[in-house]
Amino acid sequence: MLKIILIRHGKTYGNTKGRYIGSRTDEPLCREGRESLQKRKYPKAELVYVSPMKRCMETAQCIYPGISMESNAFLKECDFGLFENKSYEELSDCPEYQAWIDSNGTLPFPKGESQESFKKRCSRGFAQCVEQALQRGIQQAAMVVHGGTIMSILCAFASPKGAYFQWQIGNGEYYELTIEEEVWKKEQAVSLVKKGTFGND
Repeated sequence: MLKIILIRHGKTYGNTKGRYIGSRTDEPLCREGRESLQKRKYPKAELVYVSPMKRCMETAQCIYPGISMESNAFLKECDFGLFENKSYEELSDCPEYQAWIDSNGTLPFPKGESQESFKKRCSRGFAQCVEQALQRGIQQAAMVVHGGTIMSILCAFASPKGAYFQWQIGNGEYYELTIEEEVWKKEQAVSLVKKGTFGND
């Protein structure tokens, strides 16, 4: 049996401003983000898989100092295209943004990724990490990625099933997943054990 701790990275400056921070903006954690992570306790891990973005690498180093990290580019956040690094307020007069909102987030991001291609990319990265961990006989691994990446992974693999936006999670929060090797081979499904939250710190 394999357990995976699926963690969203800590806060960045853009997160504190409510901006769309995707794969084009490689910003580090802000001071608030680092301090918040240092106050929290996370389950142990033998190995940490990460998105190669700074905010994920720094989060992993903060939570799991001295533990081996392996990056997977398929786990990067979505490319938000024209909306990248902009807030709701900054986009309020943008017709492309209003059209995207009216579609309930189903339209592709203008000059960016579609939700469908993003979900496929993240699912591919997650499956690669799971297969590798199972082959190595690892019992507990962590995966430090992005909010959208987590939503994509759980939308694809969680049992029981849930819609994409159901899996939203705050910075530094996590889901604990259990993967039975036989079930994974047959169905590529993961069981949700619990969601780790830390209040309003």
